Amino acid sequence: MTERNGFEELRAKYKDVLSKAFATNNIDLLDSFSKNTNETDRKAAMDQAFRDKLLDLLIEEPDTLESYVCFCIESCRRHMVTPTMPVVLLGDIFDALTLNKCEKMFTYVENGVNIWKEDLFFIACKNNLLRMCNDLLRRLSRSQNTVFCGRILLFLAKFFPFSERSGLNIVSEFNLENITEFGGDSSSTLKDSLDEDMVVEDEKSKLSIDYNLYCRFWSLQDFFRNPNTCYNKIQWKTFVAHSGSVLSAFSSYKLEAVELQTSKMNRLKPMTDVEMQETKEQHYFAKFLTNQKLLELQLSDSNFRRCVLIQFLILFQYLSSTVKFKMESQELKQDQAEWVKETTSLVYKLLGETPPNGKKFAECVKHILKREEHWNNWKNDGCPEFQKPKPPVQSDSDDIRRPSKRRRPVGDIIKEYEGQNKHYMGNNELTKLWNLCPDNLTACRTKERDFMPSLESYMVTGAEPGAGAGSGRRTACGGWGWRALRLLARRSPHFFVHTNNPIGRLPDYLDDMVERVAREVAANAAAANTNGDAGNDKADKQEAAEEEITEEQIEADLIKEGDTADIEQVPDSTHGGEEDYDKSTRSRVTMITPTQLEAVSTKLADWKKLAVKLGYKPDEIQYFDSENATDPARAKNMLQLWFDDDEDASVENLLYIMEGLEFTEACEALKNAK
Repeated sequence: MTERNGFEELRAKYKDVLSKAFATNNIDLLDSFSKNTNETDRKAAMDQAFRDKLLDLLIEEPDTLESYVCFCIESCRRHMVTPTMPVVLLGDIFDALTLNKCEKMFTYVENGVNIWKEDLFFIACKNNLLRMCNDLLRRLSRSQNTVFCGRILLFLAKFFPFSERSGLNIVSEFNLENITEFGGDSSSTLKDSLDEDMVVEDEKSKLSIDYNLYCRFWSLQDFFRNPNTCYNKIQWKTFVAHSGSVLSAFSSYKLEAVELQTSKMNRLKPMTDVEMQETKEQHYFAKFLTNQKLLELQLSDSNFRRCVLIQFLILFQYLSSTVKFKMESQELKQDQAEWVKETTSLVYKLLGETPPNGKKFAECVKHILKREEHWNNWKNDGCPEFQKPKPPVQSDSDDIRRPSKRRRPVGDIIKEYEGQNKHYMGNNELTKLWNLCPDNLTACRTKERDFMPSLESYMVTGAEPGAGAGSGRRTACGGWGWRALRLLARRSPHFFVHTNNPIGRLPDYLDDMVERVAREVAANAAAANTNGDAGNDKADKQEAAEEEITEEQIEADLIKEGDTADIEQVPDSTHGGEEDYDKSTRSRVTMITPTQLEAVSTKLADWKKLAVKLGYKPDEIQYFDSENATDPARAKNMLQLWFDDDEDASVENLLYIMEGLEFTEACEALKNAK
């Protein structure tokens, strides 16, 4: 009781000194008063004093709130209060103000984004700022306070880095709660109200808005909010039929006629200043109304038409793109892809015909969707952190003027590679080859790598007798020349022939060997033509078999090109053709250990949610549920089967999926287990 009374007295003193210091804008007064007190007690009392003083300002002086928060920020920099205190004060202010005043106060938060990014505040305040913004979003209406909601989201995008997992839709989920309700019943009153003279006419076209078109139009929103339904055969046919009706309606009813009628009416009737101002304003709606009587007017609105056409383009881009979390069955067939391509061209054509500035607007939309492809590829790569680009390479003239930069020590480079569990071999190509697979001996033992092409198919591809140096200068490529020398040593009688002419340059020697092999191939072909039909058939078969091995295939088989980050895919691809392939020989990165499996299974309480993301169907999930008694046993059975059957199963992929589902405990257990 005595300690509590002492703390209350200290808080009252701090509040009085804080009031004087803030009134005179003298922070030194507050700093000198609190120097002789214990740091922990001082910060606790000062935090409470700041919140108590805020209650008085909300009632008496609401115009000084921004200055008060700035005063608190300066106190944090002098280590008089905890770093979270400015955001706590802002949260209290937003809780006490109305929405109109909150919108004005939020301007201060937006302008201070660089302050919140400082090292002193970022780590301590990022969760509090996120919670404060989410509390504001819950109070706002997305349809009535659309601009304010957008400002809050833009602030969060500026504040958090791009790689912040809390702001990313990692596993490509859709907002299935965004349901568009419309008059879908077949009552006579609804159908009569739509069929009753709802016809829009102009000089060139005639559009009939009936109940069927109304239902088809608004039912498309179900496909827009959940594009995965398009991969179902029946749903796809429905989507194609509805899309055809809507796009044909847009094509038959042009908006230029509406603009001509408006201009004619303006000539007959002079417009007031208020009416001219209203015509210049651009109206925006976050979500359009679905009343059946409004469809006629909505089809005459260019903004409404653009909104629907852009929804088509976004859907088509998702269906055609490669998304990491798509299932194998979620892929368009050849005829479906052709229809999407043709319809995309039609949609861009309709956007270009929609006034005002239709062609310019269509080009802007195409540019935005092109940039969206880069973001999709970034998410497929695991959302790596963005780094500042390296300085540009200096030209020869710059090298003369400036002293050469000292090369980085080899020891530092090796240490950096070891930190990434990689090997540095001193050569870019050799380093890339050495890091393709954790166990290179296992990759080299595979039967797919044990082959040798014929000398004619490799040397004569793309070359003609007498071409010499004009044969594309493949001989100047080091990789091609190295393989050519190995083939010549194995299969050519000219390689070990003694000659008095010394070899000047290796490309010249290879050019000579290409010409020799080409002449031999031509001579053999001429001799084969003189033989009988049986000999011709045999030679044709052999020549056709040799032509199937192209230069690109040989180089792709000898060195598997690919990203060094996907090293776990190399052992799987090399063992693809072996029937006796044993699961125990998979890479350490790919295979999960029994200890890891046991650790992660005990932490998977909601294992069914993970099973859905791994691609298991409801009947398979029910099988796991019925065959095992406890949730850890069900999770263990499910994960074991996934690692045994799925080619993409790996510890890294499992961690990536669980991070997206926010299974924090399971991720930590998997990382700590060995």
